[in-house]
Formats: sequence, structure tokens, C-alpha cells
Amino acid sequence: MTSTVIHVEKDRCVGAGMCALTAPRVFTQDDDGLSEILPGRQDGGGDPLVREAARACPVRAISVDKD
Repeated sequence: MTSTVIHVEKDRCVGAGMCALTAPRVFTQDDDGLSEILPGRQDGGGDPLVREAARACPVRAISVDKD
């Protein structure tokens, strides 16, 4: 069985917040305003908006891969 793995490149993130707005059950922003995956949601938590959140990132700092 394949699972989804989400990764945020913190050095690329500019803090636009599109991920947190699009998929708030998976993404948040840290104290510096950078994208962060909520604890326990590294697999996307079954949220159908995870891929849309990755596409919404203006600097492509989010990757969604199959394990």
C-alpha cells in the first residue's frame, strides 16, 4: 500500500500562507510565518486539498510524493 508523504522546503518558503489557507487541517505557519505541517499530518491526513495547497504555493516549496 502506498502512502502520501508531504515535505516543506523551509529554505524556499516565503510565508505566503496559501497552503494554510487551502488545507488548514494539514498546514499551519510557524512563528516566523513559514509553512509547517501540523503534527501527525505528514501523510496529509486524507485531506483532498493537500495537492491543491502544493499547487497554490507561489515558490513551489511543498512536495507531495507517494512513498
